[in-house]
Amino acid sequence: WALFRTDWSKHLGTPKYLNLREDGAHSPGPDASAMEFLVKERGIAGFGTETIGTDCGQGNHMSPPYPAHYILHGNGRYGLQCLNALDRLPARGAVLFAAPLKIRHGSGSPLRVFALVPAGAGKD
Repeated sequence: WALFRTDWSKHLGTPKYLNLREDGAHSPGPDASAMEFLVKERGIAGFGTETIGTDCGQGNHMSPPYPAHYILHGNGRYGLQCLNALDRLPARGAVLFAAPLKIRHGSGSPLRVFALVPAGAGKD
């Protein structure tokens, strides 16, 4: 797993969380080269972010459109969004749990995502 910490979740419940402008939402997210690297070179199981989606707010204007969705799901990987408290996790070593509901013919699911931090995790 790769979790993208931006502290964006601290804006939850405020207009800044969606950061809507005339041309749509503006929020941080990866480009295609970052996702290709994480999937192909690092073999991540999935990618998680604190924003409303796994792509940046302007992901529809990228090539390919919504690169995180396109690359993750095209390679059988998972995408998590709307995470919070990533600032409480070490850079490495946490064990992530993200069990989706079984929704027949669904394309997504609400989750209760949590992490366990083993003693000494993140101390390199």
